[in-house]
Amino acid sequence: MAEVTITVRGEFEAAHPPERATVRLGVGAEGATKDAVFASAVQTARVLNGQIESLMDAEHGPVTWWASDQVRTWSHRPWNQDGRQLPQVHHAGVDFTVRFSDFEVLSKWLSGVSAMQGVSVSGIEWTLTEPRKVQLTDQVRAAAVHDARDKAQSYASSLGLGTVRVVAIADVGMLGTPPPASPMARAAHMMSAAPESAEELSLTPQDVLLSAAVDARFVAT
Repeated sequence: MAEVTITVRGEFEAAHPPERATVRLGVGAEGATKDAVFASAVQTARVLNGQIESLMDAEHGPVTWWASDQVRTWSHRPWNQDGRQLPQVHHAGVDFTVRFSDFEVLSKWLSGVSAMQGVSVSGIEWTLTEPRKVQLTDQVRAAAVHDARDKAQSYASSLGLGTVRVVAIADVGMLGTPPPASPMARAAHMMSAAPESAEELSLTPQDVLLSAAVDARFVAT
């Protein structure tokens, strides 16, 4: 009997508890006097710097990494409802990114900073450490390969054929099969909208979803 070619897509996904939380927040000030607005933003940024540095420990946490921008300044002249241009308003802002390994400390810290005048929290990203991510990604990819093999064997058995033998394996789409819509793209789209206030932030750690897909070609007789 001639060999039968079976082409399948193997998929697997797994959810894992996060190990890190990266917080994005900003310091902002506005007013009629440029120097006063700048000084207000700088003072608040210094307070945050001090708080973060007191928690910083790259190896043990609770803060393992952080970064901030330089103070940005800009101004504009708003219009009122009658179409009249109002006096110039000055703005100043600084963005911070802080990575926590201790989520209880994170929760307490956010409760304090979100109450500070001029501070707004824009989002939290739940992630894994890089070594753990690499380890789990390898496991998910291996499981996707096993899924492809099991699926091909199921097809072969339903046709009364024997054990399948792999002849090609590739990333999705490289065997001529169109790839599906990217789940990572959908996740990025859903995360693009920032909450309107700190009260809307969820401090419940969200599992990190890892997924893998592979195209494989088998033959069986």
